[in-house]
Amino acid sequence: MAELPPMIADLALILMVAGVVTLIFKRLKQPLVLGYIVAGFLVSPNMTYTPSAVDMANVHLWADIGVMFLLFSLGLDFSFKKILKMGASPVISAITIIFCMMMLGIVVGHVFGWGKMDCIFLGGMLAMSSTTIIYKAFDDLGLRQQQFAGMVMSVLILEDILAIVMMVMLSALASGSDMGGGQLLQSVMRIGFFLILWLVVGIFAIPLFLRRVRRLINNEVLLIVALGLCCAMAVFSTKVGFSSAFGAFIMGSILAETIEAERIEKLVEPVKNLFGAVFFVSVGMLVDPKILVEYAIPILCLVLTIIVGQSVFGTISFMLGGQSLKSAMRCGFSMAQIGEFSFIIASLGLSLGVIGDFLYPVVVAVSVITTFLTPYMIRLATPAYNNLEKRLPGKLIKSLNQLAMGNTHSQEESKWKRLLTQMTINTIVYSILSSASIAMMFAFVLPVTRKMLPGWELHWYANAITGVLTVALIAPFLRAMVMKKNHSEEWKALWAESNRNRLPLLFTILVRFLIAVSFIFYICNFLSRFTNALMITIGFVVIVLIILSRRTKHRSITLERLFIQNLRSRDIEAQVHGKKRPLYEGKLLDRDIHIADFTVPFNSTWMGQSLSQLKLGTKYGVHVSSILRGGRRINIPDGYNILFPGDVLQVIGSDQQFTAFRDAIENEVLGIDVDVEMREMKLRQLIIGTDSPFVGQTLIESRIRDRFSCMVVGLEEGKESLSPYSPNRKFRAGDIIWVVGEQDSLDALFNIKD
Repeated sequence: MAELPPMIADLALILMVAGVVTLIFKRLKQPLVLGYIVAGFLVSPNMTYTPSAVDMANVHLWADIGVMFLLFSLGLDFSFKKILKMGASPVISAITIIFCMMMLGIVVGHVFGWGKMDCIFLGGMLAMSSTTIIYKAFDDLGLRQQQFAGMVMSVLILEDILAIVMMVMLSALASGSDMGGGQLLQSVMRIGFFLILWLVVGIFAIPLFLRRVRRLINNEVLLIVALGLCCAMAVFSTKVGFSSAFGAFIMGSILAETIEAERIEKLVEPVKNLFGAVFFVSVGMLVDPKILVEYAIPILCLVLTIIVGQSVFGTISFMLGGQSLKSAMRCGFSMAQIGEFSFIIASLGLSLGVIGDFLYPVVVAVSVITTFLTPYMIRLATPAYNNLEKRLPGKLIKSLNQLAMGNTHSQEESKWKRLLTQMTINTIVYSILSSASIAMMFAFVLPVTRKMLPGWELHWYANAITGVLTVALIAPFLRAMVMKKNHSEEWKALWAESNRNRLPLLFTILVRFLIAVSFIFYICNFLSRFTNALMITIGFVVIVLIILSRRTKHRSITLERLFIQNLRSRDIEAQVHGKKRPLYEGKLLDRDIHIADFTVPFNSTWMGQSLSQLKLGTKYGVHVSSILRGGRRINIPDGYNILFPGDVLQVIGSDQQFTAFRDAIENEVLGIDVDVEMREMKLRQLIIGTDSPFVGQTLIESRIRDRFSCMVVGLEEGKESLSPYSPNRKFRAGDIIWVVGEQDSLDALFNIKD
């Protein structure tokens, strides 16, 4: 018999132990992530009393795949449009929290005398709160529908995005011992360049590809295509100097804008769960009990640092983002833990060989302790606020709340600010697309044309052909760069308002025109030996011809419309199927009133009842604005609308009203049927005797269905099949009928005497 490879034996051991431990943690109502870590600790080589994994290299390989799929799934659940719609409030809060906690972590690391890179990576780990753990805690405590929870989740999403950027920055920082400010800025610009390039090209090309093959794709093919795109982007990301996890996240965020996003997310989830479990198990494998004992004091200090730091700096950050003191404290206290991204950053440090082996198990121990404390910290926020309110002057509390509330209702942006912002974004995007197109043409097309036209004399023809093709390729981008927003509402309003605005407006066109000319100048300079004056003249002439060309204008508009259609495809699909939230969601005047979704359980006692019978407004003070059912939206339902299992109710109310409503919808359910075994339906033969009370009665008159909960399914007349029993036919002595019902009901029917 062939010997079993160690990889299979290790996988069997890991999954079996992980399965048992996670069942225990599920029973204890603890996050499964902790169960995986404990399972890894049990199967690690550091545990001499339990079986251990043999081939650690393969385990780490699976863990790397797990990180890639975890970030791919995170990208699928992420949308850049959501971030843009959030406004400045969560952005301010997220950046402030990350900066403060990172500085705090660096200071604590220096206090213990750890190395420079250990301190920097420690700061990055302490800055990352756990999205999954906090989401689970909110769900368990019944707080997920409350307003402050939505703010926390928005900040966590931003933290996850910034964590991706931080990983790239830490990798660049770790590559050189003395990385100056110029190199750091260059790395940031490089990240921004590829991020915008991949998103724009991906959102343009991938939805178009999926739309063309939509009729050919089933679930199996879609899974293979999605994972193939994920791995391809991960490979491409590593080729240009980034991590595979960064590329996987980018591909996930691109696919998140497609109609197939939800299907892909469901199909990928089992794969993510499998490899994600292996990753968290591998985290537990690196925990050494000796290190935990040796670094017990630093672990406790880091736990206190996270709890106090997030409680204080988190509260301040959310107040800077526009939250009231009470809401800010609830948000800050909720984020007092670290989780999966801290492990990923620690894994990055170990793989780069820039942090000590002790730091990984220390961070894992800190994560475990803070995760257990998370529900208690969330509950502690309100008593802490009440205690603080008693000790601080009332005027100070009132002024803090008014200041925070005032920040959320900022004045409308000026027309100049909106116009310049839009022009800047367009210029950056089209410049990146033009730069990427030029680089691609010079890297791939130019060598081909030079090979087809060899020799010094034909060399210039090859350069000329490549130059013309390159200009034709980037022409729509250059035209859009110069002309877009020149006929916008802001432009027209500013032009009509004052003559003083006209010269600055014309200057914006000139600046963009010169930027476009610089691209033509670069192409000419790379491919020719013309004088600078001649190349500048050629650039001016080419840009003017591009602006005047109707064909280029049509190409530019067509490409832009197709991109916007791809970007909005998921929103369009959501509107068609009634899944998009109402536009007035964020415009409710009262700060305490907002919208939340509640699903009617399958065993709810409310099913089959109308809204007027339930009297939800009278009992709980909430208003049902919409009912989502089977892809349809019922807006402003009246009292005659009946609820069905699985209905999603969009409800308007306050946090207190939502708490009472949530308790009611979860608790008012049908109890468990303890006698489920007695509910088996059986088919039995009944012979009508001469003394039967049914003789001479019709099926309707006998009331067999009403009195005995049984149903007559047919009459036996000696044929191969049963004859249907007419409701108006009278029973006769000797009739053989077949009846269906539960055992007790059949016994009652067969034993009837009168």
